[in-house]
Amino acid sequence: MAEITTIARPYAKAAFDFALEKDAVDSWAEMLDFAAQVSENETMKPLLSGALASNQLAELFIKVCGEQVNEQGQNLLKVMAENGRLEVLPAVYQLFHELRNEWAKEVEAHVVSATELNAEQQQQIGASLEKRLTRKVKLNCSVDASLVAGVIITAGDLVIDGSVSGKLNRLSETLQS
Repeated sequence: MAEITTIARPYAKAAFDFALEKDAVDSWAEMLDFAAQVSENETMKPLLSGALASNQLAELFIKVCGEQVNEQGQNLLKVMAENGRLEVLPAVYQLFHELRNEWAKEVEAHVVSATELNAEQQQQIGASLEKRLTRKVKLNCSVDASLVAGVIITAGDLVIDGSVSGKLNRLSETLQS
């Protein structure tokens, strides 16, 4: 994974810098998301491994993307095809998304709870995280009944495990040591 990230980082950084300069960060995020989905398509995957010449692959990829990718996006795809890097497009999109969130002072928080959270609970969690992280927080909530009760919140490097199963695991580790 580190190798893919290392390969993808310069493309993501260049795309983000260009998008920022042209005040088109959101449109670039959409373009990269679409191109990443195309690269993960089961029909396209085998072609990315070198079955076609780079210029043919770039033309095919751009035709598949159609109007979803503008001229500058097509140029990025051509460069990536020439360097045999189209298969790292999902990582480029992910890194671009992280750069965008950092620039916008936003963070995505994943909240896993034992039961469905109501709107008031989500608002309280969001407000507490915004205060703690000094960023705008977007919550992605899901339910995992195996937690028994409580929540696990993940926001970037921050992990808050307030679940009963997590507490039982920590108690078990303490008793064993």
